[in-house]
Amino acid sequence: MGADRAMRHLLDLLLTTDVAQRARLVQAAMVTAALAALALALVLLALAGHAPRRPVLWWALLAPGGSLALFALVRSGWTRRFADPALTLVQMVGGGAACALAYSLAGAARGGVFLVLMALLLATMLSATPRQMRQGCIAAAVLLGLAMVDAALRRNGGWPWGPWVEAVHLALLAALLPAAPLLASRWARMRARSQRQQQDLQAALVRIRELATRDELTGLVNRRQMRELMSQEHQRCIRSGRTFCLGVLDIDRFRDINEQHGRSAGDAVLRSVAHEALRRVRVSDAFGRWSGDRFVLLLADARAPLAKGGLERVRSGVGSMRVAVAAGDLQLTLSAGLAEHHAGETVEQTLDRAERALAEAKQQGRDRLVCLG
Repeated sequence: MGADRAMRHLLDLLLTTDVAQRARLVQAAMVTAALAALALALVLLALAGHAPRRPVLWWALLAPGGSLALFALVRSGWTRRFADPALTLVQMVGGGAACALAYSLAGAARGGVFLVLMALLLATMLSATPRQMRQGCIAAAVLLGLAMVDAALRRNGGWPWGPWVEAVHLALLAALLPAAPLLASRWARMRARSQRQQQDLQAALVRIRELATRDELTGLVNRRQMRELMSQEHQRCIRSGRTFCLGVLDIDRFRDINEQHGRSAGDAVLRSVAHEALRRVRVSDAFGRWSGDRFVLLLADARAPLAKGGLERVRSGVGSMRVAVAAGDLQLTLSAGLAEHHAGETVEQTLDRAERALAEAKQQGRDRLVCLG
């Protein structure tokens, strides 16, 4: 376990924890590893006498070293200023040039350079656009083609089969390289489809969360979420020693509105009340639909006198508005009950006192606020 943790920590230091940056660095590391493997093969060929030592040593220093320097630039974040922070096209062209030089140095083993070239193209395909892949493949084809022509001309006098070998290599190159842009295009389409699916899934999750915590008709927090908010406020008050208030509001004669004007008018009334109430409550408070035409207002960190003023703002705001229905404009009134939470009592007990205050307001003739401190 300790070794795994140390390895993860080392990878985080080397590749960062940023997902996008990590993908760029993995790509650069794969290109560097491919060139390093090619450098090792060339050095072994040179030591065995099958490749010129001095040019091979220079190549083995410069090609992987340049790729490593590019990795360091990406790791430092300096490349973020560019449209393509991974410098994908630079890696492709640079890798193609390195492979072309390696082809000229590898002698009879030069056919193995194709494997490294394909590894480079596969590594850069992770982030390359189809256009970048086409440009990189064209550059690689031109550079390797020139190296093959040079090899054919240099070997023509000493080895009659040299030009034919280069011709076969050129044919293989012409057959293999077009596949890379096609794969890149397919990969780009798959990546775009995956991103769209992730976006759709994220939107669906947001919608599910809204349905779980919001009342669909009014957009207010629903009863379940309101209970959760009240419980959280109760815990905060236990820790801080402060208190809160609960207000219960009811639309007066709402049943008559439904019976006289229809359910659609009742829905319009509920939406209007919700909209007007949200305009008049504090940011720190929570206003939710409790059931039917009943609403609950949670007034955080407030004693009864302050809470009473906040609840009265909601009542008076709703009382001053008009709701347009088919038969004309409706004027609404609200009855409200308020209770301040007492130390040692439960949220349900506070809510029960607010409900009793609301019942008293109804008995006194509606359109009023009653407070049971």
